[in-house]
Amino acid sequence: GKVGKRQVLFLCVFLGVSWAGAEPLRYFVEEETERGTFLANLANDLGLGVGELSARAPRIGSDQNIRFLLLNPLTGDLLLNEKLDREELCGPAEPCVLPFQLLLEEPLEIFRAELWVRDINDNSPVFLHREILLKILESTTAGAAFLLESAQDSDAGTNSLRNYTIGPNDYFHITVHDGEEGILYPELVMDRALDREQVPELSLTLTALDGGSPPRSGTALVHIQVLDVNDNAPEFVQSLYKVQVPENSPVGSVVVTVSARDLDAGSNGEIVYAFLYATERILETFQINPASGSLYLKAELNYEAVQTYTLIIQAKDGGGLSGKCTVVVEVTDINDNPPELVMSSLTSSIKENSPETVVAVFRIRDRDSGNNAKMVCSIQAHLPFVLKPSVENYYTLVTERPLDRESQAEYNITISVSDLGTPRRHTQHNLTVRVADVNDNAPAFSQPAYTLRVRENNSPALHIGTVRATDADAGANAQLTYSLLPPSDPHLPLASLVAINPDTGQLFALRALDYEALRAFDFQVRAADRGAPALSSQARVRVLVADANDHAPVVLYPPPNASAPCTELLPRAAEPGYLLAKVVAVDGDAGQNAWLSYRLLQATEPGLFGVGAHSGEVRTARPLSERDAPRQRLLLLVRDHGEPPLSASVPLHVLLVDGFSQPYLPPPEAPGRAPGAGAGADEPLTVALVGALACVSALLVGALLALAAGRLCRRGGAASAGGCAGPAEGGVPGQLLDVGGTGTLAHGYRYEVCLAGGSGTNEFKFLKPMLPNLPVQGTGSNIGEKENFSNSLGFNVQ
Repeated sequence: GKVGKRQVLFLCVFLGVSWAGAEPLRYFVEEETERGTFLANLANDLGLGVGELSARAPRIGSDQNIRFLLLNPLTGDLLLNEKLDREELCGPAEPCVLPFQLLLEEPLEIFRAELWVRDINDNSPVFLHREILLKILESTTAGAAFLLESAQDSDAGTNSLRNYTIGPNDYFHITVHDGEEGILYPELVMDRALDREQVPELSLTLTALDGGSPPRSGTALVHIQVLDVNDNAPEFVQSLYKVQVPENSPVGSVVVTVSARDLDAGSNGEIVYAFLYATERILETFQINPASGSLYLKAELNYEAVQTYTLIIQAKDGGGLSGKCTVVVEVTDINDNPPELVMSSLTSSIKENSPETVVAVFRIRDRDSGNNAKMVCSIQAHLPFVLKPSVENYYTLVTERPLDRESQAEYNITISVSDLGTPRRHTQHNLTVRVADVNDNAPAFSQPAYTLRVRENNSPALHIGTVRATDADAGANAQLTYSLLPPSDPHLPLASLVAINPDTGQLFALRALDYEALRAFDFQVRAADRGAPALSSQARVRVLVADANDHAPVVLYPPPNASAPCTELLPRAAEPGYLLAKVVAVDGDAGQNAWLSYRLLQATEPGLFGVGAHSGEVRTARPLSERDAPRQRLLLLVRDHGEPPLSASVPLHVLLVDGFSQPYLPPPEAPGRAPGAGAGADEPLTVALVGALACVSALLVGALLALAAGRLCRRGGAASAGGCAGPAEGGVPGQLLDVGGTGTLAHGYRYEVCLAGGSGTNEFKFLKPMLPNLPVQGTGSNIGEKENFSNSLGFNVQ
């Protein structure tokens, strides 16, 4: 409503009022300028003040009714209302002028103005088609020109299209022409003639450039196809073909294939093959495939009739051009006779280690001729034989080196003869050569030393083991005989101990062996072959005698066969665990056969005493009482651990007493009273007991001294038994007594024994053990060194 009325009023006033000035106001702006850009101040351009312009109600009008300008009435600034695109507003026209009017309503006055939009280089040249196809005959001469499609550029003036260029090449350059309405178009000019056979097609890059700074460009691909003309005649790959054809070639087989090529294309390059100047014999014998150029046999060849054929073959293209070649066919003889081998002499067996030896002499021949009659003779590789050629196709087969029968006893030799024909024919002849044995290998035992084990008390003629030897030779050279060599120890009765089977190497024990007498012995065994000369080798044999449980334990103490019974004294005040005596026993066997154990078989009071199973120590098991009998008898059993076990028993007598005398025996002048005896003891009974115990102790000590002296003398210690103890001033020098047995006891004891000095009753004085005793429990202070010794060895001492 109101806006429409004002527009009608403005138009009427505009038509009825003359223009205020003759020349319009001009304002310039570049396209693509941002909206709001300041263009000019109209108040200054019209000579009006700011307040005056605003009071006259200014307006902007345009013929195109485009609101591209904006007026600030307060300041008089003319601003760009929107971004302008010159190509959209004016197209190709130059210059691009947008007229507008400035209307002042109070009083009414109109001013003309123009906005000139300047072009910027914002558009690149563009080809309508990105690829341009040209077809050019290869017969086209140099200088020919070909008009190309022009590019388009929306910019104007200097920013519009200005030039064309073409990519580097050897055949064309580009020229630029001005067309109607100032349009530039390119033209492709040929610099040199094209050859389709060399360059069948070509691709060039056409570039259009405008005049902007920097310039913009656009490209198109110019694809050139070179069209063929028949300017090349067919040409054979070879001008002369020579082939050899066997006379037995089948009919229809290909003799040769000729090949021609034509660089032209299409029908100009299609080739047909045919005979040229062919005789009747050629046409009867051969035929050619017109498309492939293959030459076939049409009939059988006969070398005896015709040895050579000469053929001329023509190749013609579709344009009438042709070429030719010559084919020479040579008929060859066929190889229809195999080689032959004729043996003159042959040796089937040779001795090993022999020098170069002739094995065979033979001759080879072939009934063919030429290469078919040339022959090659050979044997397998890696054999110790070699072929030596002689005159007139004679050969000798000889050994290359001495042979070793043990490595290989027989050789299978294949003599191969082949001719040099095509195809080759072969002949083979097989030979077997045996290598005779020579005694060049000594017997070898399976091991350098043998260890045999035999249990003692064996039966005579018992097989105890076998020694084995082998010989790499053959026949009599490998037959072995075994024998025993004399022992290195002259005291060893080897001949009575073992014997050997000379054929099998089996060893036999000739008699029963005793482990305690001979535990091991060594000897040498010899193995000799029956070659000439004979070869032999030796092996060491060690025989170990294993122990058998053939010795029962022997009791040393208490003495089992003493004339008087062995009596031990036991004080009634003894505590449980009191050491009464120690059973000493030995076993002549070894190992577990000599491991001894002790057991109490019988006792007057079964619960009063106990025996250590491994130590043999007899100890009290409980306190003594007044009801216990004063005399006790024990039967002790000693057993080994053999299979079956052996044992021995020994009795032990025990006398229960109220106490012991002092550690030293009473002097002769006071025999009726024992030192340390209680005031209330019965004197006659004491004297009798002391006398009896002294006698028993003297006998036991004498026996032990004799046994110890014997062992020491057997070990090389003393010269005689009398040297073990003798009188001396102030006492008898002590000697050591080993009652440790043979290692079968739980503990070993060593005591120093001597006679008491000045004793008129031959009593003994027993010192302390040289090695610490086992702990002994006692209650009375009168139990001294005598008691310790008695408790350790089981002696009765008074």
